[in-house]
Amino acid sequence: MTFEILAVSQQQLSVFWAFIGGMVISGVLIWAVRLGMTVRDREPPPPRPEDHPRLPDSGPVYEELEVREPEEVPRAVRESDRLMPHQLRHCASKRCERQQRKRWSPGSSGAFGSGGGGRT
Repeated sequence: MTFEILAVSQQQLSVFWAFIGGMVISGVLIWAVRLGMTVRDREPPPPRPEDHPRLPDSGPVYEELEVREPEEVPRAVRESDRLMPHQLRHCASKRCERQQRKRWSPGSSGAFGSGGGGRT
């Protein structure tokens, strides 16, 4: 019986391992794409057009401007008493009766440190 020894050159082994490595990498990429597809299938669908917000029938709502003034903190009856949270109001300001914006006096400076006379 004769045995033939097949000698494989180093170049042929390099090509074989490069082919095997490419097969492994392509298999991992295929697996990653399939995993991403299954994860995406489990996500909720995108919103339908009727799920999006709509304008009210009365039209767009615009910003409302009003002059506000600070709300006074209620005082305790006796100085030794303390106020409880339920005795305080929820809003720190209230609507001012005079709704005209405060303006600087004509000829006065409006900026601090500008050398002008300031509000007079």
